[in-house]
Amino acid sequence: MSFNLSSFMPGLTADGIAVLLAATLLGGLVRGFTGFGFAMVFMPLASMILGPVAALGLIWFIDLPFALPIAARSAKTAEWREILPLLLTATLALPAGIWLLIWLDRETMRWVLALLVLSAVGLMASGWRYHGRPTIPLSLGVGALSGLFNGMASIGGMPLAVFWLGAQRNDRHKTRANMQAFFGVSTLISGTVLWWKGILTGGALMMAVPLFAIYGVGLWAGTHGFRLASEQTFRRGAYLVIFLSALISLPLWDAVIGR
Repeated sequence: MSFNLSSFMPGLTADGIAVLLAATLLGGLVRGFTGFGFAMVFMPLASMILGPVAALGLIWFIDLPFALPIAARSAKTAEWREILPLLLTATLALPAGIWLLIWLDRETMRWVLALLVLSAVGLMASGWRYHGRPTIPLSLGVGALSGLFNGMASIGGMPLAVFWLGAQRNDRHKTRANMQAFFGVSTLISGTVLWWKGILTGGALMMAVPLFAIYGVGLWAGTHGFRLASEQTFRRGAYLVIFLSALISLPLWDAVIGR
C-alpha cells in the first residue's frame, strides 16, 4: 500500500503519507459532522509535511468534488440574506490572503495558522454568544476575515464558525446549511484565483487522487454521526478535533520529533 501511495506522492516519507491520510480522514469526519472544519484540521497537519502553499493547493482539489454537491443540497435551507454579504467581502479579501501566504516564510506561516485556529476554537468553546440578526457591517467584516483566511490557508470557515456557531438563535442545522452553501460558491471563486496564482498544479491533483476516497469515508461517517449526536456533542466533538490538530502542528514540537 505504501509503495502505491508513494507513486502519487513522490518525495514523501511513509510517515508523511500517514499524516496526510490521518489528516484527511479526521478532517472529513469533522466536515461531515459539523458542515465546516476540514481545512481547520487538515491544513495545520498537512503544512508540517508539505508547507502551507502546497497544502493549500492540495486541499482545494480534495474538497472540490464533495463541496459542490453538498452545497447544492444545502442551498434551499440556507439563509442567503446572511451568506451573500459574506461572499462579497470574502471575494474581495481573498487576493490579500494569498499574497500573505506567498510573502510569509514557511515556519512563520505555520505559527500563524496554528495560532489562528487555536484562538478560534478557544473563542467558540468559551460559550460566547450574540443576540439578534447579524447586521450588515458585521457580516461584511466577517466575510472579509473569511476571504483573508481562505487565501492564507483555506481556513475561511474559521471566522464563519465563530460567527454562526456564536449566534444564539442559530441551531446546528442552520449553521451547517449556511456553511455548506457558502463553501460551495467560495470554492469556485477561490479556485479561479488559486489557478491564476499558479498554486493549483498537476502535482497537487495527483497527490489528491488517493485521498478522495479517504475524505469520502470521513464525510460519510461524520454525516451519520451528525444525525445521532446531541447539540452539545456536536459542538464539543468539533472543538476537540480542531484543537488537537492545531496543537500538534505547532512548530515548537519539531525539535522533539526530529524535524
